[in-house]
Formats: sequence, C-alpha cells, structure tokens
Amino acid sequence: TRSQLQPDEDKIGKSRDKITPHENKTLSWWRTRKDKIDMNPPYQRRGRLWSAADKAYLIDSILNGFDVPKLYVADFTWGESQLNKKKLPYAIIDGKQRFEAIFDFFENKVTLNNDFAFTEDRSIKLGGLGCRDLQKNHPEIAEIFDNYNLYVMSVIASTSEPINELFVRLNRSKALTGAEVRNAMGGPAPDVIRQIAKCEFFETNVSFTMKRGQDLNAAAKILMWEFDGEMSETKKKYLDQFVLRTKVKSPQLELAGRRVLDILGTMNEVFLPNDILLGSAGVFPVYYWMIRNVPSKRLRFVREFLLEFEETRRENRTLADKTPKQKSDDELLSYDRLNRSTDDLRSHVGRYKILVDRFKRF
Repeated sequence: TRSQLQPDEDKIGKSRDKITPHENKTLSWWRTRKDKIDMNPPYQRRGRLWSAADKAYLIDSILNGFDVPKLYVADFTWGESQLNKKKLPYAIIDGKQRFEAIFDFFENKVTLNNDFAFTEDRSIKLGGLGCRDLQKNHPEIAEIFDNYNLYVMSVIASTSEPINELFVRLNRSKALTGAEVRNAMGGPAPDVIRQIAKCEFFETNVSFTMKRGQDLNAAAKILMWEFDGEMSETKKKYLDQFVLRTKVKSPQLELAGRRVLDILGTMNEVFLPNDILLGSAGVFPVYYWMIRNVPSKRLRFVREFLLEFEETRRENRTLADKTPKQKSDDELLSYDRLNRSTDDLRSHVGRYKILVDRFKRF
C-alpha cells in the first residue's frame, strides 16, 4: 500500500534508509510517467547500450509472460530531498536499459524480432510488428503488454552513499567498466570528473567511442595528473585509489578541475571537431600533458606537427616491415612499442618525451 512507502521525515533525516516494494504498476502506468523519471542520475552508466534485438527480446519475454528482473528506483515522492536535483518523483538506479526498451516499444522505435513466437497461439504471426500494429490489429495482445506489472523496488535514502553502493552491488555481476563503477563512488572526485567529461572538448573534438564511460575514464586520468602535478600509472586501481584519497572535498581538487577545463579549452582550439588525431583514448592523456606544457606562441603548430608525426610513424613501420636493408627510425619504433601499454607510467613518460623532443625540432 501507499502507506508502506511513506516514510517519517524525521527518520529520513536520521539516515534510516530502506528498500521497499513499490506498488504494482502496469507498463502503461509507467509510460504515462516517463517524463517523471530521471533516467540519467549521476551514478548511472550511459543508456542506449542494448541493440534493437536485445530490446525486442525483452518485449518477447513480457508478451509471453516471463518474469522480468526487478528494477530499482530512488523514490522521492515522500518529500523534498537534496538528492533530487531534477525535482522528479523517481530516479532510476537499476533497470535503465529495460525501461528504455519498454518506452521505445511504446513509441514504435522497436519492433518484435522476425522469429517472434506467441506461445499462447503460435498460429498468430507477429514477427516484425510494432506496438502500434498490435494495438490496431491484435488489441488483446497489445493489452497484455499494457497491463504487464513490473516489479519495482523503491529506494528511500537520505544520502547518495546507499544509492551508489546499491548500484555497484546490483551491477557487480555485469560487465561494468572501471569508469562506470568509479562514477558511482562517493566523494567529490566523481562530480568533478563528470563536469570535465561534459565539457565542449569531449562533446565536440574527440572521436573515440564514449558508450561505456571512456570519456569519464580519460577525464579521471588527466584530473589525477593535474591533482598530483605529475604523470603516473593510469590503470584502474590507481584511478580508484585517486577517487578514494580525495573523498574529503579540498580546494586542491577544485583547482585541479578548473586547470583541466582551462587546458581542454586550449585543446579545443588546437584540434578539429571529431578529430582523427583523437580516435584513441590511449594517447589522449599524453597529448593533454604535451599541450599543457607547450608555450602559447607555439600552440598553433601542434596539430600540424602531430599529423606529420603520425604519417612519418606509419611510413616508418612500412620501412621496417618491408625493407629491412634500409634504416628505419628506432625512436619511432620505440614509440610504437610504448603505445601498446597505454596505462603504464613508462609508456606515458616515454611517448611524452619523444613527442616533446620532436616538436622542439619541428
């Protein structure tokens, strides 16, 4: 009942967090409240990870009466909360891909797989049909979808810590990336990392994929370097340790974040939109550190240098592979080898030194 979900506000103030079953609501009920669900709270990984076939398989399961795993939502209907930044009744904790698949089917963005079989009557051919088709030609089957009850758990919490912890625990068996887990950690660092990843440079200039938090990962690396004032290992455990050791908010972290944004603003002037030079997340931190230390009067030459450097490197590999009698450039071959272990300190320092030395001679 509703009373089971209505906590005492004094208890909330004392951090008496709880998870309770939400009232059974149909898919149609959730559909009408789509705009009242925060689908992108800070801890969430990016949506749109499921393929059309994955989404259609979920719709298949619903129409054929199979159970759908529980979904978890932060419930803010009890009253005002500092966690409710968007002032919406709900925020998704676990089940984002399932909600997106359901809403996409309602909006005719997804159709049933061609091999779909309706188990109650296999003679009915529904493969390739969308929700609108079902409503028009098979209303009784559309009604099954409309009236399907999702099992949704309401999470009532006074701080972000239990929500972040729940998200990580629920996704522990899934293939979460280090960036996605780190994004759900507490403390100020994840907030600063998200601010960096939302800046114009990541939105406009980079061409490496960002579906699984690669931008968050790249942002964490350069923030850690800026915070410490030096290059270091950027493997997952070191980035996690950085987030943990900056748990207490400090002016140093805020200053490092501002410095990163300033340098990315400079890089935005150096690189082109969707730049081919930024197709690899592995080399990005090295470019960042190089441009950070380039005199402003020489910045206009950086992109031209990098294009020529990459072309020379490609030619050198061909020279080394096909004409062993001719002398290839050992330094460029060394750069190639270092480029295979992009998170090692030796790789960062070695590539940076080669780039800086060659840029000086450019």
